[in-house]
Amino acid sequence: MTGPNPLDYGWWLASRSAGVVALTAISISVIIGLLMANGLPRRPGMKRKLLAVHESTALAGLVAISVHGLTLLGDAFMHPTLSNIAIPFTLNYRPGFTGLGVIAGYLAAFLGLTFYARKRIGAKLWRKMHRATIVVWVLGVIHTLGAGTDASQVWLQAIMLVTGIPIVFLFLRRILPSNDAPRRAPVARPVSDDGRAAAARLAAAQQRAERRRERPRVAAASSEAGR
Repeated sequence: MTGPNPLDYGWWLASRSAGVVALTAISISVIIGLLMANGLPRRPGMKRKLLAVHESTALAGLVAISVHGLTLLGDAFMHPTLSNIAIPFTLNYRPGFTGLGVIAGYLAAFLGLTFYARKRIGAKLWRKMHRATIVVWVLGVIHTLGAGTDASQVWLQAIMLVTGIPIVFLFLRRILPSNDAPRRAPVARPVSDDGRAAAARLAAAQQRAERRRERPRVAAASSEAGR
């Protein structure tokens, strides 16, 4: 057997694999979340199915993020400590990009766990908090491009492109105003007593004017009939 022994850097390979799985799972979860936020697809019963996949992929992403960080503890090249893994920007290897990855992991865990606390915090507040999921994806992409050793590989770039295009499209579709949005019906304003009285006086005046205009016509018609 020639070349380096894969077992010598097995922890590093495990961390890399878990990182790719984490990014893919989070991306799919974000895509599904944005689909539901945009009301797509509109087929009956699809929302419940999508919600189940959304939750499953989010949990899978959280597990993969944990494995991605913890397996680095056995890496013989970096020799990170637990504090390096847990505290952002303390790892010697590309601290800026790895620090963003740690922040993304914490944010993903926080937002994922709030799913089970919706009843306590309220659905409205939960939805506002859940919008920050797109930030997790952005930080994950930056972390992958800046710290990932496979960032230059075509297969990883293809994964990020295939998942990134629908995320950007659906996100812009969600936040930008749409010309197809139904217009709101004008709200009828309550009429005060003074307003009703003024409207009644105006209607009465119009009726009197109409009767005055009709009198000459009636008189002329009567005269013609008497001839």
